[in-house]
Amino acid sequence: MKTLLRTLLSLSFIVWLGAEIFFPIVAAITFTTLQPDTHTAGTIVGQLIRILHGMGLVSAMVALAVMALAPAWGIYKPRAVLAPMALVVLMIGCTVYSQYGIIPAMERDRIAAGGAIDTANSSDAITAHFNKLHNRSEFVEEAVLLLGLAAVVLMARAETTRV
Repeated sequence: MKTLLRTLLSLSFIVWLGAEIFFPIVAAITFTTLQPDTHTAGTIVGQLIRILHGMGLVSAMVALAVMALAPAWGIYKPRAVLAPMALVVLMIGCTVYSQYGIIPAMERDRIAAGGAIDTANSSDAITAHFNKLHNRSEFVEEAVLLLGLAAVVLMARAETTRV
């Protein structure tokens, strides 16, 4: 059972952080391949980020459940999992903010710009707001990745202080 729980914990971090690491690569390839049609590229990337967030939230629930059960099963000391659990909760908060705050606002800006943000005037207030939100979403995704890496380090440290 201990091996199963450790495996689930590792897989949850692998899935989430792996997706976070490879997402910018997929986005860059999409925009490079569809360079003349940035609207389609943006639509594809928008759908992919929604999938990424869904995967992240499921992975987070698995990780939190395993970390909550781990002390009861004698896998980790209770205090050893508190900081990683807090980091995962912060990751969830960032992901939820991006999914339900930033992305819908970007979609509203895209629609207000006539359906394709790349055809709007770059000095336009709507386009400027869209770009601001896009930069914010990049920052939030970077924060999720860094928090996740810190959680992995703390979980690795917890391995050395097992019960």
